[in-house]
Amino acid sequence: MESDGTMTGDRPRPVSPQASPSRRRLLAAVAAAPVLAGVGSGGAAAAEGAAGARESPGRRGIVPVPTTEADWAGVARALGRGGNMLRGAIYHTGFPRGDLSVVSDGVLVRPGLALGAHVSFVRYADGGVMAMGDVVVTEDETQRVVDAWQAHGIELTALHKHLLAQYPDVWWAHVHAHGRDAEAIARGLRAGFDRTGTPPPGPPEPSLPLDLDTAGIEAALGTRGTTEDGVFKCLFVRREEVTGGPLVLPPGLGSTSAFIFQPVGGGRAALAGDFAMTADEVPDVLRVLRRGGIRLVELHNHHLDESPRLFFTHFWAVADAVALARVLRRAVDATNIEAPVGEVPAG
Repeated sequence: MESDGTMTGDRPRPVSPQASPSRRRLLAAVAAAPVLAGVGSGGAAAAEGAAGARESPGRRGIVPVPTTEADWAGVARALGRGGNMLRGAIYHTGFPRGDLSVVSDGVLVRPGLALGAHVSFVRYADGGVMAMGDVVVTEDETQRVVDAWQAHGIELTALHKHLLAQYPDVWWAHVHAHGRDAEAIARGLRAGFDRTGTPPPGPPEPSLPLDLDTAGIEAALGTRGTTEDGVFKCLFVRREEVTGGPLVLPPGLGSTSAFIFQPVGGGRAALAGDFAMTADEVPDVLRVLRRGGIRLVELHNHHLDESPRLFFTHFWAVADAVALARVLRRAVDATNIEAPVGEVPAG
């Protein structure tokens, strides 16, 4: 996979029919209009941007353009913390909930296992900016956070849980915004974060050896993983191109399958994460997970208008880490996903 977003695979999968050219133009014009209160330079500028939107031959929508970390300096200031570039087009910022002490199934959940919040920004060929994120909120925070986002034109696209019974109760809110002023979007996101207990950024934790057979996990899954915040993570991305309305999503953005292992002793791990699937893949993946002893937590969508339509199942298990990885590999083989080349955000 290259950073231009083209993804190929040896297993073709059915995708939703393409919109007609006239419908694509209509969608592009709608998406280019400012949807954020106080964002953009008015309807005439939005219409001009829509008219100038470039659709690349052979693609189904407006393509992302490469950016650098320096291009997002204003966003970093508005969010109150720095981020990092992923695959040349995605500016990614993490908001781990280190303030929370959450227990699920007798396991004290580390932020890296299931309490990490993320937002990502992408700039497009028509001059527009899209942001999406996955944010951890407590039950008491949820309504006021959503109110703050909505007041700034930021939409909620999903609200659900990633863990089985837990204390205290936490929820995961998926957010989306599109406009022409990246800093205004960032300020709107910040307004929501400021209504949570999310702590300010701190120094990264030192990377210490994990009580896990990480080489065995990698061998079972057929990919390399990374160690961060006391957990071991392996990622896969969809092979086919994914669009959100008229916008082509960079590889992995909003379509990642993430498998996260937190050691609990004796080579065992608490496993959490999610699979990104098309509708036809869902039954096989769920069947493989259950036959392998992995518990199902949620089955839902994260987006409103993506193509192909994607479903996500979140899961949980506490068992031998390598044995769990073997089960996950069988489920991977039932989907059109592959190990990414380079870094891809969770989501």
